Amino acid sequence: MGTVRRWKTFGLLALVGLCLSWLISCSPSQPSSSTSAEGNVEVEFWTMQLQPQFTDYFNELIASFEQENPGIQVKWVDVPWGDMQSKILTAVSAGTAPDVVNLNPDFAAQLAGRNAWLNLDDHIDSVAREQYLPRIWEANQLDGQTFGIPWYLTTSVAMANTQLLQQAGIAAPPSTYEELADVARQVRESTGKYAFFVTFVPTDSADVLQSFVQMGADLLDAEGNAAFDSPQGRAVFQYWTDLYQQGLLPREVLTQGHRRGIELFQAGETALLSSGPQFLKTIETNAPAIAQVTETAPQITGNTAKKSVAVMNVVIPRNTPSPEEAVAFALYLTNNANQLEFAKAANVLPSTQEALTDPYFTAGAEADDALERAKAISAAQMTEAEVLLPPIESIKELQRIVYDHLQAAMLGELSVDEAATRAAAEWDAR
Repeated sequence: MGTVRRWKTFGLLALVGLCLSWLISCSPSQPSSSTSAEGNVEVEFWTMQLQPQFTDYFNELIASFEQENPGIQVKWVDVPWGDMQSKILTAVSAGTAPDVVNLNPDFAAQLAGRNAWLNLDDHIDSVAREQYLPRIWEANQLDGQTFGIPWYLTTSVAMANTQLLQQAGIAAPPSTYEELADVARQVRESTGKYAFFVTFVPTDSADVLQSFVQMGADLLDAEGNAAFDSPQGRAVFQYWTDLYQQGLLPREVLTQGHRRGIELFQAGETALLSSGPQFLKTIETNAPAIAQVTETAPQITGNTAKKSVAVMNVVIPRNTPSPEEAVAFALYLTNNANQLEFAKAANVLPSTQEALTDPYFTAGAEADDALERAKAISAAQMTEAEVLLPPIESIKELQRIVYDHLQAAMLGELSVDEAATRAAAEWDAR
């Protein structure tokens, strides 16, 4: 399933970002009627690459909704993952957008800032809103207005090679970055291997960028200017620079992405890996011996105790001719019962509080099966999880600037203070 980090089409946004406001402001104020031939109100619903795996699930859900809501007919359209951004941009500009769209908050927020979506605060009462995790609901807000409804979630947990940790005299996986630094030193000195791999490739994982927030550093201020050239931000620059310069990170962290981290963990060359719980099945297939000694633990975080999560949501274009019907379907799609069923089918997490307390998630805490334990851990940490990166169009550019200057500090080309200051200056000069 998708996560915020898997979006790879921000290049498209760089080309069309300047004309988005024009496209949306010039779109027809009233799209064509959405009444079916039978006289029913038709709600068009777009998802991202969920066919054919979940065709039966959605057909049954839609049939149940239509039975409970006579007079409303749902038309489901599944869009390939890589095509969604361009297709929804085109549809919004042409005034032919669907009534309910599955997006991620990062991209949805970019269009929310240009008034593309319905303000849901005018259509959803507090009772309905309170069924969702509060921090996840906040990921769908911009300037105090709600532009989306949370749907399903994905998150990472810490996977630990207990055999390597025991060889280094470590009884339990680290829970904080401070502990991680100590573990990195002990594993390296005792085994000659590395505790973990994290990439500093600007186009790859944003784990390092998220670590700034987890360690208490703001990335941007309220005006969008750099906020990481601060004592807290410089401490994060120092943290990663020290680990690299002390030989506690593999040299290829500067040149290779997260895939290399997976390879090293499966080869028994690293003691820790941050990944989704479902990856345990991959380890069982590719490296059964490593799977036998792998245990899971909560996501490593900083002094803030914040844990990252990727959110998928549904939004409703503001020009829909059927706002009440669209909202009704969106709330039905994301209610406790339907989120729980989808989470079971798709191996993801629900964004509603009640669904997360279902035995499907909680019963595995003491299970023998590692995947069941990981599922319980990932569900439990959702109360602390939030989207850590700011919902801005140029988030990948921010990542590039920070990573480039962080690499310069790690290689000794700049001091930590110079790296932080120059990175902030480059961002602010954009």
